[in-house]
Amino acid sequence: MMLSAEQSRAVEAAFEAAQARTRAPLVGVLAAASSDHAFMPVLWSGLLALATPWPLLIFTRLSAERIFLTQLLVCLVAMAVLSLPRVRVLLISRRARRAHAHRAALVQYSVRGIDRAPDRAGVLVYVSLAERYARVIADEGACRVVSAAQWQSVVDELVAELGGGQTARAMTNAAARCADLLAHDFPANPGAAMPRGQRFHVV
Repeated sequence: MMLSAEQSRAVEAAFEAAQARTRAPLVGVLAAASSDHAFMPVLWSGLLALATPWPLLIFTRLSAERIFLTQLLVCLVAMAVLSLPRVRVLLISRRARRAHAHRAALVQYSVRGIDRAPDRAGVLVYVSLAERYARVIADEGACRVVSAAQWQSVVDELVAELGGGQTARAMTNAAARCADLLAHDFPANPGAAMPRGQRFHVV
């Protein structure tokens, strides 16, 4: 479930609060979908339209004009139904959906400049709702002091809360958990400015 404006502000405040505890850049990104999969409705509606005339030719005595109109109607209806966001994403295999989401997470990691952070300690919390995908990407500096199992624990808790429809709570808690893991080795510098940039993005 996407966030309301009020929920977005609350999550952004949570990321700001988490960032205040560590000098390691911490960024959250919430995506409605990692890809629009726009070609899939076109592909499947075209295939259905191509298959439509054969049973009509075999089992009916419809004229060519009526078969053509039926074929056109099937194509248009299929296109409308399959273009619905919730339906469209189901046309992609689970493996392909995860691959799309993973690539989108890596793009956000680079776009937000996390790979250029001091100490190589930046962390991205990425969630794509359509693909039901969550990932924490930590740079090598952060991975040296926090184990893969600890990062996976953050992801597991994030996924569990997302599964309950608690998107705002899931993102808020993930920010706090990441700060918990980073604050000991990368504490905030008193008097120093926090890493620049917005901490939470909805894309």
